[in-house]
Amino acid sequence: MSVGNSRGTRPIHLVLAWGFVGIPLLWGVLETLRNALTLFR
Repeated sequence: MSVGNSRGTRPIHLVLAWGFVGIPLLWGVLETLRNALTLFR
C-alpha cells in the first residue's frame, strides 16, 4: 500500500505537461514534413 497524494492531478499540470511534450513534438513533425517535401520536388 502506498501513501500519496489522493487529490489527483490538477488540470493545469496536465496542460503544462502536454505543452512541454506536444509543442516540440509538433515542431519536429512539421520540420520533418517540410524537409520531406523538398525531396519530392
